[in-house]
Amino acid sequence: MKKQRRVVVIGAGVGGLTAAALLAKSGYEVTVLEAHVYAGGCAGTFFHKGFRFDAGATVAGGFQPGGPHHIVGEMLGLQWDIERTDPSWIVHLPDRTITAWSDDQRRQEEHQRTLPELHRFWGIQQHAAEIAWKFAARIPEFPPRSLGDVARLIGKIRPDMIPIAPLALLTMGQLLDVVGVDRRNWAARTFIDAQLLISAQTTADRANALYGAIAIDLPRTGTYHVKGGMGGIAKTLAESLLANGGQVIYRHAVTQIAVQPDGTFCLETNKGHTFAADIVLANLTPWALDSLLGDQSPTGLQREVQRRRSTWGAFTLYLGIPLDMLPDSASHFQIVRSYDQPLGEGNSVFVSISDPADQDRAPAGYVAVTLSTHTQIDRWWQLRETDPDGYQARIAQYRDRLLDALETVMPNVRQRAKLILPGTPAAFQRFTRRPAGMVGGFPMTSLFTARSPHTAIPNLWMVGDSVFPGQSTAGVTAGALRVAAEVLRS
Repeated sequence: MKKQRRVVVIGAGVGGLTAAALLAKSGYEVTVLEAHVYAGGCAGTFFHKGFRFDAGATVAGGFQPGGPHHIVGEMLGLQWDIERTDPSWIVHLPDRTITAWSDDQRRQEEHQRTLPELHRFWGIQQHAAEIAWKFAARIPEFPPRSLGDVARLIGKIRPDMIPIAPLALLTMGQLLDVVGVDRRNWAARTFIDAQLLISAQTTADRANALYGAIAIDLPRTGTYHVKGGMGGIAKTLAESLLANGGQVIYRHAVTQIAVQPDGTFCLETNKGHTFAADIVLANLTPWALDSLLGDQSPTGLQREVQRRRSTWGAFTLYLGIPLDMLPDSASHFQIVRSYDQPLGEGNSVFVSISDPADQDRAPAGYVAVTLSTHTQIDRWWQLRETDPDGYQARIAQYRDRLLDALETVMPNVRQRAKLILPGTPAAFQRFTRRPAGMVGGFPMTSLFTARSPHTAIPNLWMVGDSVFPGQSTAGVTAGALRVAAEVLRS
């Protein structure tokens, strides 16, 4: 009888739990070690003064037929506790408002009314996204790391993919040039940049066009409310893991990974416990994995963490507001204050409002609201370590910027909010253990430099938003599907 293989997953984020649940269902002995007291990681939901706030990710997608969550749901026999929303969100630019409808006819009418100059662009984007989604649904081994990967990848390529292949060599900015969108057209260019920043961690001049076509397709494929908050996705996955014989151990932060002479692993935690494993899945960033491996970190991983730039951070505000303040049109808003300033740093703000019908999210008569803006992390840490007064002043400055943006859709929110709680990259690091409080994945500027889940150590894999296809719960789920399939093959 074949010995049951032991799998330890570091981190109970959506990517780690997806792979864990799939392997447990396939008969592996799976243990997930989570430093926090609840599952979800960057897509977790925390409780504060009667409200349940989404800590990081606030928009759920990928549940449409053929989407990553839908595939996992069918494989595990899950019932996701979700409700589709339409519109997906509303974008407020300085001179116009654009509603991102999921309904095809309403979306096309809105695009024609507000940004007709993007007509050719939308045709190419939607066609490319539809084909690419179908390809992604079959779990492509991309980026390939072996001849086997290449062979499997080639076997999944269909003739309808050939016409969109040139997009793999272009940026979204170049695609906009090709379809004749003038670079001085601030509204059209800023609208696309704003969508890409939240979905690809970069703007059109750097975002790969083929990846970008999928990244900005979320409103069309559909967004969803998750009952109880985004952490409900992880909760459902954890329940599936437990039902198939796996376990999640909370309050256990892994402090060291030691590769044994026989190729197995010994993991130590902050509680003084050790766990033996034949296979390790690290739901971590490269920086965190390198730190845990210490002297055993592969040369390639060491080089990677030295040369990679930090990703974005986020400044967030968590608000509890009365129900009667809600706009009656959407649950998510993206607000850009000025065309003259770069996006992020309070000039572009994403707003997410809990479902008023979800009584698990807020006290009676209130809703939970999360605001976030991209921010460079270095200045925050410099002030925190050298100028505490300056750090607090910067928090107040960014709080006011985000509240100013929110008052575009909720006037007088300062006066009526029951709770206003700020969060900096330092707070994000404390609660998610992400090094320096980095959020999201790496900017997807080229498909040819995308990071695979391989680590150069046999049976040690990465999952999460650091590996292709990157950020979002849909993205990390697609990556986890690949990792689980490769573990099963190996």
